[in-house]
Order: sequence, then structure tokens, then C-alpha cells
Amino acid sequence: MRPQNIAVVGATGAVGVEILRVMERRNFPVASLKLLASKRSAGKTLEYKGKPYTVEELTAGSFKGVDIAFFSAGATRSREFVPAAKAAGAVVIDNSSAFRMDPSTPLVVPEVNPGDLKRHKGVIANPNCTAAILCTAVWPIHQAVGIRKIVVSTYQSASGAGAAAMQELEDQMHEFAEGREITRSVFPHQIAFNVFSHNTKIAENGYNDEENKVVEETRKMFHAPDLAILPTCVRVPVLRAHSESISLELDAPMSPEEARELLSRAPGVKLVDDAATNHFPMPIEASGDLDVHVGRIRRDLTNPNGLALFVAGDQLLKGAAWNAVQIAEELAKLEVLAAE
Repeated sequence: MRPQNIAVVGATGAVGVEILRVMERRNFPVASLKLLASKRSAGKTLEYKGKPYTVEELTAGSFKGVDIAFFSAGATRSREFVPAAKAAGAVVIDNSSAFRMDPSTPLVVPEVNPGDLKRHKGVIANPNCTAAILCTAVWPIHQAVGIRKIVVSTYQSASGAGAAAMQELEDQMHEFAEGREITRSVFPHQIAFNVFSHNTKIAENGYNDEENKVVEETRKMFHAPDLAILPTCVRVPVLRAHSESISLELDAPMSPEEARELLSRAPGVKLVDDAATNHFPMPIEASGDLDVHVGRIRRDLTNPNGLALFVAGDQLLKGAAWNAVQIAEELAKLEVLAAE
């Protein structure tokens, strides 16, 4: 892989910081690094491989000479500045929702649909964190026997709403412990010692935006526009890493033993399924891990073609930063193959 000229848009945010950490962790070949953020964050310093880098203000002229631009500054900024990055010749890997459902933009989890990268036109979309974790876990089963229906209930951490939301959870925990009034500014409800429906708008179909994203994006990545998916997305007082309870209706029976054997070999998956000690996926153990933890694999006692499982995955990693860097690694492989 030849060294790449990299730009990180939204470098001071939770996902932007994780992109830098993952690139360092993966020893991603960086020729040059440009950190971009809002005018408010310009001038701050971030470290990469022991070297300080000054954050620059994001402008339309920021992308000259950039090979790959990671965007993690929200859909509004992506819509505004991605055209400039493309025009400068950069390939954009976008973490926002701006282009996910654009038919001409590949939406990719490398363990699921890496082949879609070949048709990119300068922009590749990173999926919603919940969809990325779900698809990584169940794709091997879909490949083996086919999935007819997915029922998924999520337990989504504060990290999904960014660094400020994580801080709000910590602050509320301290306020509660000290007997002070609980204050909130990020979430519409108290997050400490509480659960509530995902903090996105309820659409006309009765599902919130997060739930609709899970449906639409999973169908797109699976190339299965009619796949039946019933999601319920909930916020829980966990700092980092999302969990999901998943019930699958399959096209053909698969035993729990067969599923365990299959998932133990699946890329991007870590089998955590020890019934003897009641040890199954937990967000505290999935935090910081690049893999999605999968376990609690059991039969659906109401359906001979049913299978149930529980997963946990780091929202900031597989749900965002790691998946984005993984896409960049896959692009480099394609470039090498093309050169050969």
C-alpha cells in the first residue's frame, strides 16, 4: 500500500479522534496528514504517532493534494464540502447520513459488500453504526442459509450521540451521586439510570429515524430490497459500545451449534458464547475492540427456522472509525490489483 495523503474532517470530534487512533493502531501508511474542523476548533493541537498536528479551519480549498478524506462532521458539512473534496481529486469516506441512500454511492461494510467499492464515483458512505454492527454479525448466516426476517432491539450507548453526550452521561452520574439536580443539554431525557426511545424524530410510519436507517441501509448493503426488518432502537446509560438483541427467521434451519462454528470463523466477529459461566457479549468488553462480539446463540422456540443471538460492538470503532479506515484499506487493495 503506497502512503496516502490524508485529511480528517471533524478531527476534534469523537469519531475523528478515533480515526486517528485506528490509523495509528493499524500502521496505516500516511504520507501527509491534514486535520480539519470548524473555525471554533482551528488552532487546537492533536497528536498522531507522537507528533503534534495543528487543526485547520475547514474550507473549500482544504483538499488540494489529498488522496483520501475522512468526513466525520455531520451531514450538513458533508453536503457542503464533499463536492470540493471530490473536485480536488480526493476519495471521500463519509461517516454521515448525507449520501448513504444515494443510489450512485456505495454503502459499505467490508466484511459484507466490499465488491461495491469498485463502483464508487469519489464518495463512499459509511453506514449507520447500528446497521454496521448488525450486518457484520448476521451476514455470515445470510450467506449460509438466507435470512427472511430480522427483528432487532438495540441498546445504544451515549457514544452514538458524540463526545458531548458521553460527557453528559458522566456528569449526570456525578450529579445523581452527589444529590444534585440532574441537568441535560444533549439528550431530551435524563440518560443516567434511564432508557428511552432513540433521540431521533418519529417518522410518519411510526418508526424513528434511527430505526428507518437500520432498515434501509441493511437492505442496501445486503442487496435485498424486500428483506423484512423490524427494529426498535433505544438509548441506554452505557458510555460506549452498542448492543443488539437479534431474532432471525431463516430460509432454512440452522442449529446453534452450526451458527457458532460459522461465526467463529467469520471476519470481523468475535464469538463470546459461554453458557457455562453465563458469559456473553457485553459493551464493557466490546469497547475498544475492532471486532463485533456475538453470542447468546440459541434456537427460537417458536419457529423451527428461527435463531436468536445477542451482539455488542464498539460504536466508535466498527460503527464508525474502524469501518472507515477499513474501507480505506480495501481501496488500497483495489488500487494494487488495478496496478497489477
